[in-house]
Amino acid sequence: MIRLNGVGHAFLSGDRVFGGLSATLHAGRVYAVTGPSGSGKSTLLGILAGWISPTEGTVTAPAGLRVSWVPQNPHGVAARTALDHVTLPFLARGARRADAEKDARALLAAFGLVGRAAGTFATLSGGESQRLMLARGIAHRPDLLLVDEPTAQLDRRTADSVNATLTALRMPGILVVIATHDPATRDACTDHIDLADHR
Repeated sequence: MIRLNGVGHAFLSGDRVFGGLSATLHAGRVYAVTGPSGSGKSTLLGILAGWISPTEGTVTAPAGLRVSWVPQNPHGVAARTALDHVTLPFLARGARRADAEKDARALLAAFGLVGRAAGTFATLSGGESQRLMLARGIAHRPDLLLVDEPTAQLDRRTADSVNATLTALRMPGILVVIATHDPATRDACTDHIDLADHR
């Protein structure tokens, strides 16, 4: 759980980005953060992660919060398979390879990628690579998963394929926050924070 009390942020110039944001965010929920360009969506993600200090208000979060970030543009190892990308976080936590691959395949299935497990990152479509990054983000088992504009670079059909899998992000113990301009992404989330209300 992360609690925001009157949180706001301003640039060094003094220009206020947003302010007066109070909310309690719970694990097991997926929050969409919306607002026009420049409203502070990415800034709020950084504040939640503890990477940016708000210029007003307070943020209360558990000590030792484990954070994973899924950027707007998917990054992977071109020659590595989709299965490799999702298996690695399980191996890093000490799982045996057979168990790690089993868990990775289950996540790939949840994100509609089980048929692409053997495909290399370089051969994945834009929607497939974005869904792979979401699966890998969950595989890291963070306390907080931050997702920045997952459909911004995608055409409508491909974006819809990503949005259709967002329910798979809703897992016990993981708080997910997605910055987005996409109304369909917003509607696929369980909760909504509109920064236009806090300008």
